Amino acid sequence: MRWSRLILLLFFVAQFWDGLFTWVAVEHHGLAAEGNAILATWMHLVGPMPTLLVAKIGAAAGGLLLYTRGIHGVLAGLTMLYAAAAVGPWLAYYATL
Repeated sequence: MRWSRLILLLFFVAQFWDGLFTWVAVEHHGLAAEGNAILATWMHLVGPMPTLLVAKIGAAAGGLLLYTRGIHGVLAGLTMLYAAAAVGPWLAYYATL
């Protein structure tokens, strides 16, 4: 597997886990668990599941666009950013439960 495809796969995996962890936290702790004010507002208006589906599908589409345009370095950076700033904190949070 080429490294660029691996990065795309890891980006998709990060999006999935961030969405799942966020959904579980919002279901158990309410909208205050969502740190993004825009997403929290949309969750209030249409619900957590539709909001997270649109947000994660949109992010995945953006990642796929970067991949198809050959902008693999940016995709790699975003993947690392999601791992460190989105998935990592959720893993740390759930590890304390």
